Amino acid sequence: MTTNESEPAGHVEQDSTTQPAADALLEVASIRAGYGPVPVLHDVSLRVGRGEVVVLLGANGAGKTTTLRALCGVVRSSGSVRFDGEELVGQSTRTIARRGIAMVPQGRGTFKDLSVLENLAAGAFLRRSRSEVAQDIAFWLETFPRLGERRQQKAGTLSGGEQQMLAIARAMMSRPRLLLLDEPSLGLAPRIVQDLFRMLGKINREQETSMLVVEQSAELALAIADRGYVLESGNTVLSGTAAELQDHDGVRQAYLGV
Repeated sequence: MTTNESEPAGHVEQDSTTQPAADALLEVASIRAGYGPVPVLHDVSLRVGRGEVVVLLGANGAGKTTTLRALCGVVRSSGSVRFDGEELVGQSTRTIARRGIAMVPQGRGTFKDLSVLENLAAGAFLRRSRSEVAQDIAFWLETFPRLGERRQQKAGTLSGGEQQMLAIARAMMSRPRLLLLDEPSLGLAPRIVQDLFRMLGKINREQETSMLVVEQSAELALAIADRGYVLESGNTVLSGTAAELQDHDGVRQAYLGV
């Protein structure tokens, strides 16, 4: 990776390292997207391998959330998004979900008037086997014991940490191969955030679920990540392994506070 020493501490330049494409689950090449006439993404490229955790770093307004929305088909995009070899650009959100991508949106996104159990069942709406769905509900209630204790409680009455657990468990009910997470630590106490990231690491290892994580708590995200990318003004400007990004002066100053 390279940087220009004359640039401000928070600035990084496009990484010249070529990432190997072998065993890629998600390959994104030069996607562009926006809202109406307002462009947000200009040239975003990234890759997520099978079983990898990849983190997206960037300042507010860099295009991180829009990138995740483009991958889900929530916003229209151009360029190429290949998932397990199949092109997703132009596909509906429902089709993309069926192919194995789930998203935990910023702000949890739970159905506040539904119970914990009802939220989990809603996460499996594309699945047909009721017995398998019931088994998975039992599994996630055991994985997140606090949800098990509150299974009949409405989601809107849960604490912020509990709602985030529910949002993750609900997304996992679709048995995704790729889980997109948008600011999972937002609004949570530091201790809850640490527990949450330990659980995400465990899910990745035990379920072999690939993850693409947008996160302001860069230190925690990089601790469970294999690789990462930095976005600036809707462009991919840097990529590397988690260790390389942790040691990168620009990343350390801009996102790690050191």
